[in-house]
Amino acid sequence: MDVYFNHDGGVGVIGADSYVEPAVSASQKIISRFGHKRHEALTVSQSDSRGKNPFPIKWRMDAFSIDALPILNEYSNQIKISNNNAVDDLINKLSAADNPVTLLFTGPLTDLARAIQKVPSITEHIDQLLWMGGSFGETGNVDEPSHDGSAEWNVFWDPEAFKTVLHTTFPIRLVSLESTIQVPLTSEVRTNWALDRQYPAIDFIGQGYALVPPLVHLPNNSTYYLWDVLTTCSLIDPSLVDVTTIKADVVTTGMSQGKTFITSNGRDLSLVSSVINPDLFFKTITNLAKSAPNKPEIKGVQP
Repeated sequence: MDVYFNHDGGVGVIGADSYVEPAVSASQKIISRFGHKRHEALTVSQSDSRGKNPFPIKWRMDAFSIDALPILNEYSNQIKISNNNAVDDLINKLSAADNPVTLLFTGPLTDLARAIQKVPSITEHIDQLLWMGGSFGETGNVDEPSHDGSAEWNVFWDPEAFKTVLHTTFPIRLVSLESTIQVPLTSEVRTNWALDRQYPAIDFIGQGYALVPPLVHLPNNSTYYLWDVLTTCSLIDPSLVDVTTIKADVVTTGMSQGKTFITSNGRDLSLVSSVINPDLFFKTITNLAKSAPNKPEIKGVQP
């Protein structure tokens, strides 16, 4: 399977729930430090997309802390930055692909929407889109002035981008808030990672999530769920989740902008409705992290 990953830290990096420069730098270091040998030719592309409704500054600042973690700076970075921005990088990679490409997006869809608008024919090279986005319950996770709280943040950042993508025909699978609420970051999960911190990748995971306070009182502001990780793991192992088919659309303006809703006039989508076994999900994360290579041969920090 050929996969293109766009995230606040990925192969295509967007400055949504991050600041893009430290997120790009951290992505380079993560791939260099923990990637398998076949990933050494990867480049990281930087997005110049800007959202209609920016994420809170406090959340975005974590990108600087991740980029500064000692475990990412112990080894020299071997991964280069693409000469193209994330939109053009996506266009070029899709156009040159020998096989249909699976798109994994765990941030807003702005880069994809812009790429489709620029070169519509790239949709012929997309096998499917797997996206963390949307909420189909009574509320979302946006607490912002002049908004009714019905939206999920990745949609709210750029509602028009999702609307553009809905006008395509390739398969789309959503991981929305209703399933991710089954996989909160708990004290027990943190403790289990601490007990396995002899594995460098698990140590990195534990350090990264230590930036998230272990609070559970206000879901939108303090309880952290593994939104993006569930999306990624459901691509690696689809048996982790249940999927249902819906027809959906999005509100692009007004106090409900970013709200996703089910309607008979909507676009066909696959929706991850639940996590079959949350314990197995967390075990999958641990096993993947344990399999990450260690790279003592590249020790030496670049100036």
